[in-house]
Amino acid sequence: MTEKSTYPLRLPRSVKTEVEWRAKREGTSVNQFVATAVAEKLAVMNTAESFAERRGRADFTAFDRMMKRKGGQPPIAEDKG
Repeated sequence: MTEKSTYPLRLPRSVKTEVEWRAKREGTSVNQFVATAVAEKLAVMNTAESFAERRGRADFTAFDRMMKRKGGQPPIAEDKG
């Protein structure tokens, strides 16, 4: 079972009104809606940090060499934007 804690949250009235409306529309409680929104924000932040860390380890010289190598096939029509 996940351990839970409480936090007194103060929201601007307009934000609280929209949260209540969206939670009702989603068929969930305000608490669950807010908890999910916070979890989604944390996931986005963690993903951005992970990409930044991976970018820091990238070897762009090796990438450029790989992209210039001979061989392979040209993109097919469906691959062109």
